[in-house]
Amino acid sequence: MSYNSSSIGSGSRTARRTFEFGRTHVVRPKGKHQATIVWLHGLGDKGSSWSQLLETLPLPNIKWICPTAPTRPVAIFGGYPCTAWFDMGDLSEEGPDDLEGLDASAAHVANLLSTEPADIKLGIGGFSMGAATALYSATCRILGQYGNGNSYSINLSAVVGLSGWLPCSRTLKSRMDRSHDAARHAASLPILLCHGLGDDVVAYKHGERSAQVLSSVGFRNLTFRTYNGLGHYTVPEETDAVCNWLTAMLGLEGSRS
Repeated sequence: MSYNSSSIGSGSRTARRTFEFGRTHVVRPKGKHQATIVWLHGLGDKGSSWSQLLETLPLPNIKWICPTAPTRPVAIFGGYPCTAWFDMGDLSEEGPDDLEGLDASAAHVANLLSTEPADIKLGIGGFSMGAATALYSATCRILGQYGNGNSYSINLSAVVGLSGWLPCSRTLKSRMDRSHDAARHAASLPILLCHGLGDDVVAYKHGERSAQVLSSVGFRNLTFRTYNGLGHYTVPEETDAVCNWLTAMLGLEGSRS
């Protein structure tokens, strides 16, 4: 599926970027369908990698949608192209945010969720850069708009981020201060963040800082879990925590094991 950035209206006369998203993999619920979650892979990965893991989780009431990011030049790799939800140079708060790329990926995710039945709870989760995109989508939800000002209309019930970080963190508070409903929406949106102390790709301090920023602007229903010795990958202890949290937050039937 292609995505032209002008379709969400930047109002700019600069060159338009067209994003060609890769294949989307779907894991159907094995039981009664109660929730749909879009799960986003990390930098250089693809949707099929996570669909295989998600299919093994004891969450029979969840439909998983695992899209694949566009292949694009990425600054952190010196412009070498790979699958990425947005462009990135480094993780410092002073670094520029690729707002156009973030908006395009958040809109792609919202489009995938927009056709789900009205009685199905909706969520977004991801790993590393996928977690960053999920958290960016959470801020779009509570602000009611994308970074470019266009309306965001998906009602999220849960957001999960593993080994990730919060993009656009330095401007979040000022944007929320201009919105009447943002604080109320933030307080009611459950977020689970998990990060390993041994992460040598996205350092633990970035995950911790992201949780602090989200809490400070009003995300009251936020859980931040730390894992000793965990690097930039996931382990059964972490996926068990995700399963238990989703079961509780989404009111799912079936096993919590």
